[in-house]
Amino acid sequence: MKLKYILLLFLTAMLINSCTEGKTSKTLRLAHGVDSQHPVHKGMVVLGESLDRISEGKLKVQIYPNGQLGGERESIELLQIGSLDIAKVSAGVLENFIQEYKVFSIPYLFRDKNHMHGICDGAVGKGILSKGKNFNLQGLTFYDAGSRSFYTKETPIKSPADLEDMKIRVMKSNTAIAMVNELGGAATPISYGELYTALQQGVVSGAENNIPSYFTSKHYEVCKYLSIDEHTSVPDVLVIGTEALSRLSDQEKKWLNQAVEESKVAQRKLWEASEKESLQKAIESGVQVFYPEKEPFQEATENLLNEFKEDPLLGELIESIQNN
Repeated sequence: MKLKYILLLFLTAMLINSCTEGKTSKTLRLAHGVDSQHPVHKGMVVLGESLDRISEGKLKVQIYPNGQLGGERESIELLQIGSLDIAKVSAGVLENFIQEYKVFSIPYLFRDKNHMHGICDGAVGKGILSKGKNFNLQGLTFYDAGSRSFYTKETPIKSPADLEDMKIRVMKSNTAIAMVNELGGAATPISYGELYTALQQGVVSGAENNIPSYFTSKHYEVCKYLSIDEHTSVPDVLVIGTEALSRLSDQEKKWLNQAVEESKVAQRKLWEASEKESLQKAIESGVQVFYPEKEPFQEATENLLNEFKEDPLLGELIESIQNN
């Protein structure tokens, strides 16, 4: 029923677009689940502005923020059937469709942010983006989503022992589930849009995410303990459906790729500023911030890394990332 409702919204939007847009312009529908104040959304605003400028108004983007059209998995399904053109989804959700994206959910795989960006922009990242045609999906670029850390309601996380039996919300990602379980917690997959209420009602005791998402989602109102352990660096991915891509001319594809590149550069700057601002505002609101030693967390999740290394496909990717 929910998917039918979303499709009805699209039909209405398409009718509105057909009445307001001239015959010489084409509009791509882009959906995502974050707040309009989030730096990832602002990066997509840059995408729309750049595309409008580059194409001289011939190719546009209509953004549906804040989960208006459903969660990330629903967005992927809409891409696959051609009812949505572009979506921003986490690499952690994409791994359920495309195995290669699992590498981004492996704890402590990346040395630092520069290492992460180099992988995303280089041969490894471009190779991963090219996967997914069997699922009617094509990656366009990686957006910076920072590093993920734990935040909790009752007690701070200073070591893996503090996670013992604690219900922690994770994305619907098998790798994220395995990571929290390895650390001794009880991983609980919950939709991002439902998490605030789940925290309020005590369904979960905490969650893990990047700092801007923690702040813009107002989770800091419920969870006053932020433990910056930076266990994973899971990027967001801008994905286009292959059906939507097939409707674009070669010239339109060039316009889109140029606009995507401009938005990626802008988004990284927006992200860096947002991380600092979000952390400062969270502290001012009464959040207590902790910086636990990372080594115990690394040791506790080492078995997970070794398991992935034994996988023929992922082992090769891990080696490329570690040697880069």
